[in-house]
Amino acid sequence: MFFSDIVGFTEITEQMEAEDLTRILNQYLTEMSEIALSYGATIDKFVGDAIVIFFGDPESKGVKEDAIACVKMALAMKTRLQELNEQWSEMGIEKPLQCRMGINTGYCTVGNFGSSERMDYTAIGNGVNLASRLESTAATGEIRISHETYANVKDVILCGKREEISVKGFHLPINTYVALEESDMALSEAETIHEELQNVRLDIDLKNMTPAARRKTEVLLQKVLTQISTEGPDDPPDREDD
Repeated sequence: MFFSDIVGFTEITEQMEAEDLTRILNQYLTEMSEIALSYGATIDKFVGDAIVIFFGDPESKGVKEDAIACVKMALAMKTRLQELNEQWSEMGIEKPLQCRMGINTGYCTVGNFGSSERMDYTAIGNGVNLASRLESTAATGEIRISHETYANVKDVILCGKREEISVKGFHLPINTYVALEESDMALSEAETIHEELQNVRLDIDLKNMTPAARRKTEVLLQKVLTQISTEGPDDPPDREDD
């Protein structure tokens, strides 16, 4: 299950002319739909600016492949939105659109639901609710995934650990992760990684790193990602509720 929405959409609607808003929203939904279909997704519905998508029905390539396709789709959507923002900026749209996404892998009930007057082909169940909750707790620009999804995609998608969340209908807290990029894009078969940014210096020698050292490094990097994503007391919020 996949959920996404545009952060602060209500505020955006108040700042834009109706014609511009309609054109941009329709273009956004069209572009995202084309990406979804190219990855074999089933588009469930649009709810204003929100998009609901699922994999595995009516056709499935298997749980693992469906999960990988879903996360790759989300990464492609994120990249395409960045490109669209550049186009819209040239058209005079000052504030870029930012979205957040949530993905969960689990069992759902899929079928036609509704009344005798109108039926919708959709999915229901706790698995759907969790994906929605992951999306609502994601930071701006973040693709938040559940542990079940992480377990299926971790070999091909670079992910970072995030905080646990509590969800109605689940007795225990839910472990969450964030999908960052495809592993082959992140490493590009490099034997060393060297990056220098403001207040950051990273040097990793993959060629000479033992399996035990790799595991320790992964734990360390996940801890750092969690600390970076945690807002300080004076930091402004990085997402807005509609």
